[in-house]
Amino acid sequence: MSERGVSESTQWALLIPVLMLVVLGSIQAGVWLHGRNVAGQAAAAATEHVAWDRGSDGDAAAMARRIADAGGLTGVVVRIERSPGAVRAVVTARAPLIIDLGLGAVTEHAVMPLETRP
Repeated sequence: MSERGVSESTQWALLIPVLMLVVLGSIQAGVWLHGRNVAGQAAAAATEHVAWDRGSDGDAAAMARRIADAGGLTGVVVRIERSPGAVRAVVTARAPLIIDLGLGAVTEHAVMPLETRP
């Protein structure tokens, strides 16, 4: 009597969950990296808005929130910090992970010198 079929089915029963975890993990990592990129772009846009004197800090924060929301982030918090000669924007949000084990938080910042008028 051959037990070869039992041995192969046991191998597949162990291998399929591992492959599923690898695929799901790759998708999760891609979504998180996308969220981090979106947060960075939102922070950069906010600093440019303030540094080039195009509007108030509130306008810049609202623009950064719109960019982050359009990129799929949730719970977006934008903080604009001014220092002598520079502006810094910090964007904190959550990436929409399929299974969030508390690792979906993204925080990015951008710093830019303030434009001076001659």
